[in-house]
Amino acid sequence: MSKNLQTSVQGMPLLKFILLLSVGYLVFSLIAIFLISTNIKQKAISDLSREDARQTAELIFQSLYSVMSDGWDKQEISATIERLNQAAPNIEIMSYRGDPVINEFGDTPGQIKQRESDPLIQQALANGQEILQTSQTEIRFIYPVIAERACIQCHKQSTPGDVNGVIDIRYPVENLKVSLSLMINVMLGYISLLLALLFIGLFFKLKTFVIQPISALTDIMGDISQHADLTKRVRYKSRILEVQHLTSYFNRMLVTLQDFQYRLEQLSARDPLTGLYNRRKFEQFLDYEVDRATRHQRSFCLIMIDLDNFKHINDTYGHPVGDMALQKLALLLMEQTRKSDVIARLGGDEFAIILPETDFEHGLSSAEKLRHILTDSTLELPDCKISISASFGVVSYPDNGDGVENLNIAMDVAMYKAKHSGKNCVAVLDEREKVAEMEIFTKGEFLRQALEDERITVFLQPIVQIPGELYAYEVLARIESDDKYTAASEFIHAAEELGLTIELDMEVFKQGIKHLANHPAEKSRLFFNLASHTLAKEQVIHEMVAFAQEMGIQLQRIVFEITEREALPRISELSRLIDELHELGIEFALDDFGSGFSSFLYLKYLAVDYVKIEGSFVRQIAVDQRDRIMVEHIASIANQFGIKTIAEMVEDEETDQLLRTYGINYAQGYYYGHPISIHPQRPSADEQHPFPKP
Repeated sequence: MSKNLQTSVQGMPLLKFILLLSVGYLVFSLIAIFLISTNIKQKAISDLSREDARQTAELIFQSLYSVMSDGWDKQEISATIERLNQAAPNIEIMSYRGDPVINEFGDTPGQIKQRESDPLIQQALANGQEILQTSQTEIRFIYPVIAERACIQCHKQSTPGDVNGVIDIRYPVENLKVSLSLMINVMLGYISLLLALLFIGLFFKLKTFVIQPISALTDIMGDISQHADLTKRVRYKSRILEVQHLTSYFNRMLVTLQDFQYRLEQLSARDPLTGLYNRRKFEQFLDYEVDRATRHQRSFCLIMIDLDNFKHINDTYGHPVGDMALQKLALLLMEQTRKSDVIARLGGDEFAIILPETDFEHGLSSAEKLRHILTDSTLELPDCKISISASFGVVSYPDNGDGVENLNIAMDVAMYKAKHSGKNCVAVLDEREKVAEMEIFTKGEFLRQALEDERITVFLQPIVQIPGELYAYEVLARIESDDKYTAASEFIHAAEELGLTIELDMEVFKQGIKHLANHPAEKSRLFFNLASHTLAKEQVIHEMVAFAQEMGIQLQRIVFEITEREALPRISELSRLIDELHELGIEFALDDFGSGFSSFLYLKYLAVDYVKIEGSFVRQIAVDQRDRIMVEHIASIANQFGIKTIAEMVEDEETDQLLRTYGINYAQGYYYGHPISIHPQRPSADEQHPFPKP
């Protein structure tokens, strides 16, 4: 078979295959039927012609016997045979005398030569057996006339059993009489055989070329689904084009999925920018190292690295340069650590290193070494040279934690200590800080569980205008547990340390907005405290605004509170965000005013709408003249800037009188009342778990 023909056969479409298969089996069946019918025809001719010829010969013999019984001579017998030939022109009848008759009555003239030249005549005369000879066009039957007792009366020299002669009958095949029922049965048999052959052929061909490849494909699919093994391939070959395409594309799909699986595994384990392990893989290695160290009773160290002022590099040189700097730093860390050490990029500019089988002293010296190398190194980038420094936190197992969660908390606390110690330093934890670390961990788990169980609830603390009219509410977060409530002061620090403030702020905001939507008659504002992490995520702020608009709340009724500590690191971005949200109607309040180092500068650079005077100043105005002076000047400056002031005090007559006496403007002055729950069916917070009054 040529290559082109082989290719065309192997790539045959299913419809064409079925058509050619049907035509092929039809031709095959017709040939088979033709051959079978020829044999059947020959057998039918043989059987039918013998019977037909015997009957004809018997009739002719009886006719001649009647002539001979009447004493006719040879001429009359010949005339009778000639008349028989004329009566049936398609039949040729000849009679030949045997030796007993020839010896007694003589031979028929002209037959000696014919008889001697025809071996079949001689054979029939010799053995007395019927002879049937058939061809495609003619049937010849030689019928021997055997002498019987009745024949001896005329043929004195014959004895019973002698061959007195033969009758030679020749006639065309077309003259053969065939039964109608036989013809119908043969036709039905041939058609049934044809259909059976066609069905069997189609069945086995379709099974071989279509069903078996598809079955192999489904088996592979089931095996892959059960064992998730993408290395398997369909090996069964088929000559059907559609099955070939299905098999080929399925194998290609497996290759693509295997490639995607590999990439996903890489992405799930590696940081795409630096090629270092990511946080997820770092947690797995840390868990493995804890198990190994526990089993062998060994220690190991963790080093957390946070680049100092990396945001300045991104803002100054652009994020592409910042990315290259991170890549250079990753290469530097890999060069300065052992092959057994695990280096990971936890996110942003944070890195972590696991030092297996390393005690605390060697871990601390390794961190100091890395700090000096970073401080003394200059990163060579395409368009610039960058000097960087980093803060390091060092913790060890089991001294600073006996599990993954505790070690992670210990690293965060150590890094927090390093950042607040002036940066570019290495920080470790002392005994007191380990206690604080466990407290953070415990409270963090308490908060996580409360978020998962939807046990965060909201209280509203009234903000009352000094003459006594309700002005707004501050939204406070509480955790409900065992019919008691835990104040935010008990868990907010843990939320900040563990990065849960965004989720907490979003939950509190949604509950407050839903309260406004459920009480459309109320016209008061809601004050929301936002953590620094939430303010840093402008996308989160926009999601909050979109949620309020979706609930149909006027944005003028929303006030976001920020603190000086949160405003200082990112005053320019915060100023832009305030201006953007002001255009939508949202107001801002500066919380804990007076507790920072540059309080009055914020009034100049931040377009806030409210100033909340830090409560410690207001509480002492009756007994401390210096607090009185500060409160008077804060209120005076704020009011001259057109900013409303809020005194963080509990509502009572004494406070009202003091605020009147010491100069807070009544039209723009407000103070706090007691918190109330947004769930009227629940007891108030004071009845269940009293909170410190502001």
